[in-house]
Amino acid sequence: MTNRPLQFLRRGQPVALGNVPPDRTLLEVLREDLGCTGTKEGCGEGDCGACTVVLGEAKGGRVHYSAVNSCIRLAHSVDGMALWTVEDLAEDPLIQPVPSTHKPSRADGGLGARSAGTGMDMQVHEDSDKREGKGPASHSGATTPPVRAAGLHPAQEAMVQCHGSQCGFCTPGFVMSLFGMYQRHIVPIYTSGCTAPPTQPITRELAQEELSGNLCRCTGYRPILDAAQQMAALPPVAVNETLLLQKLDQLSQAGQAPGPDSSYISPTRLPDLLAARAAHPDAQVVAGCTDVGLWVTKQHKQFARILDVTRVAELRQVQQDAHHITLGAAVTLTDAFAALTAQWPQLHTFATRFAGLPVRNSGTLGGNVANGSPIGDSMPLLIALRAEVVLASTRGERTLPLEKLYTGYRQNVMAADELLVRIVVPRPGVTEALRAYKISKRFDDDISAVCLVINLDIEADVVRHASIGAGGVAATPARAHQTEAALTGQPWTAETVKKAAAALQAEFNPISDMRASGAYRRTVLASLLQRFWLESQGEETVSVENFRLEEAV
Repeated sequence: MTNRPLQFLRRGQPVALGNVPPDRTLLEVLREDLGCTGTKEGCGEGDCGACTVVLGEAKGGRVHYSAVNSCIRLAHSVDGMALWTVEDLAEDPLIQPVPSTHKPSRADGGLGARSAGTGMDMQVHEDSDKREGKGPASHSGATTPPVRAAGLHPAQEAMVQCHGSQCGFCTPGFVMSLFGMYQRHIVPIYTSGCTAPPTQPITRELAQEELSGNLCRCTGYRPILDAAQQMAALPPVAVNETLLLQKLDQLSQAGQAPGPDSSYISPTRLPDLLAARAAHPDAQVVAGCTDVGLWVTKQHKQFARILDVTRVAELRQVQQDAHHITLGAAVTLTDAFAALTAQWPQLHTFATRFAGLPVRNSGTLGGNVANGSPIGDSMPLLIALRAEVVLASTRGERTLPLEKLYTGYRQNVMAADELLVRIVVPRPGVTEALRAYKISKRFDDDISAVCLVINLDIEADVVRHASIGAGGVAATPARAHQTEAALTGQPWTAETVKKAAAALQAEFNPISDMRASGAYRRTVLASLLQRFWLESQGEETVSVENFRLEEAV
């Protein structure tokens, strides 16, 4: 098998790496091949965020920025993109001061400034071996981007000013997540013509949501959240997107198409993807690699050939009509949940509790569904929303209810040459009442012990239709058919709910494991249905998700 060179942009310059194995992670390339040791390895499974980097990808004439976990991201998946590590923020010539009436200067923290409290000019010096091409950066034909002296990026400067670092191990990951936030939430304000933010662009709640994928074990989160909000007060800088888009286009045109015997296959057209699947049924299919990446880092699995579905334009589209929302299988979890919460705003908290933002930025809805983990959170939701999945091969397509996809633990009905290509979700009805509940030991960035999503059509105080999806209580994500039958056609009363709760407990026989006992899970199922009833009657519940310390003191 052959492999085309891996190419991406770093500091505005192309980096080329040859002979990169198909299952090599991006973190391994950064630390071992390019010597970028500022990016840390912590958990190796996408939980702690110490390995966070930011990717830039051309979409619709703009650059889309996403913070991702490099420890579980396959290196070849970033081919043709721009990449920033913590070493690059002060050195990238494409990150430039934003022209405004307020000129950034060394005195007020602009580029070229001294870092507050350090007394030193912040510069990066590479050792002579790397500059001469003798060190790790020369591995496999790498080309090292040029280095220039510069001051700190606002994401870094804010961390310094707010004392957001103690031991420093998690700091690079936090800084990169902050950089992603800065480009998405702060830069658009200045590039739209404003000379100063009219309001605080990053609220405390937003900072908590978008930093939930980064863990700190010593500093504490208050100063880090302060830094997230402080960034907007510093002299603004921004990536020169016009120039970056030109360079990304040049890189795309210079790239080599993968050969028929490539070890990393990433087609850009659906027919080519299905043909590759038929030709290589033994290839490991990947999308965001947020689960397969753990097979590499934790189980030390090796894959001779990878089939990446994320380059196919048809699979990255969200389409909507009068009756359905159609989500391509390669739509990221971030974008998929954005489309769903636009229709069901009450899902916002549930969506932001699905792992951390770097995982949602890489992981795909189709990947989560096809993986079929019994503790995956998207499947109970989609089951309750009465979603269907579309499977495709060179032989054609077929459609089936999502809950019919699974036959056993991580097993499904897909043939060896089939791929999941679309998920179709009906639009909400007028009388629909939907709630999604996730029970886990940690509020953020944790796996569910129980996930229950309840969707009832209630008209004239009678349950006309019921759809209930459950996770963590069976070998597969499951639909609670017996409980739905106990509710359908019944008056929406406390007595009906009591009987349905008993049916829900009897319908599943969950196992006991490190997350919860089977008895606890059954108790929680009944409690959540009771909670749904109380909320439908207008009773306010006090929980971590709606508790505000400011309101309690």
